[in-house]
Amino acid sequence: MVRRVLVPVDGSELATRALEYALDVHGDDDITLLYVAGEASPMMGSAAKLALEDDLDEAILEEAEEVFGPARELADECGVSADAEIGLGKPASVIVEHAENHDVVVLGSHSSSLRERLLVGNVATKVVENAPVPVTVVR
Repeated sequence: MVRRVLVPVDGSELATRALEYALDVHGDDDITLLYVAGEASPMMGSAAKLALEDDLDEAILEEAEEVFGPARELADECGVSADAEIGLGKPASVIVEHAENHDVVVLGSHSSSLRERLLVGNVATKVVENAPVPVTVVR
């Protein structure tokens, strides 16, 4: 039975480990990479630069492609074709929303800087608590 696996990616080491795990364990399943751009706000770390962009959609696409490139290369090395989706908003909320269309979520135990984790909370914890499907958290 082919399952639909959602793997949120952000370019961090732990997201890469989660992708490696997903490719190893779920390599025969349908894998979807999800990049979540934070809501554009002058108060929120890396999302602040989005607030200053003239073309928000183009800026988000460029950000996402920087993350998807290495993730797709890793998938290709494993002989796996992965789809890619982009979300905009609070990462945990967007991941939970996308999880509704998948059978399992595989994500890193944390990402972002310590400062961002303190301000917005741990994304993995929020996803585990709210996802409508099983979640595998990779360290």
